[in-house]
Amino acid sequence: MAKYLLLKHYRGAPAPVNNVPMSEWTEEEISAHLRYMNEFAARLEKSGEYVDSQALSPEGTFVRYDGEGRPPVTDGPFAETKDLIAGWMVIDVDSHERAVELAGELSAAPGAGGRPIHEWLELRPFYGVRPTTTE
Repeated sequence: MAKYLLLKHYRGAPAPVNNVPMSEWTEEEISAHLRYMNEFAARLEKSGEYVDSQALSPEGTFVRYDGEGRPPVTDGPFAETKDLIAGWMVIDVDSHERAVELAGELSAAPGAGGRPIHEWLELRPFYGVRPTTTE
């Protein structure tokens, strides 16, 4: 088994097909999206491929070590930040091909109008884990 991280981006990835920000969705559309995500995770729990997942707030703070004393803190991340993460899911699968298959399925979560978002997800293997792909 190999662990992969599926990253959902607020921005920075190519625009999804159904590119309506969640802040403009109705309560029903948000509920349908969350239901899809929960059902997807529950199915992976049953198959033993689910590890963990979380949705993240768009707010955040950058912190870095800057020598002794209090570390600098900014009010970022700023709007131009391309790596702001909306959420993530960790899966543990038999192959890279299976990870790609699941990422594609997760990309079809419903959005505005109940239509699939077709959002781009970043798929990253855990460091030190060799993907089992033939590509």
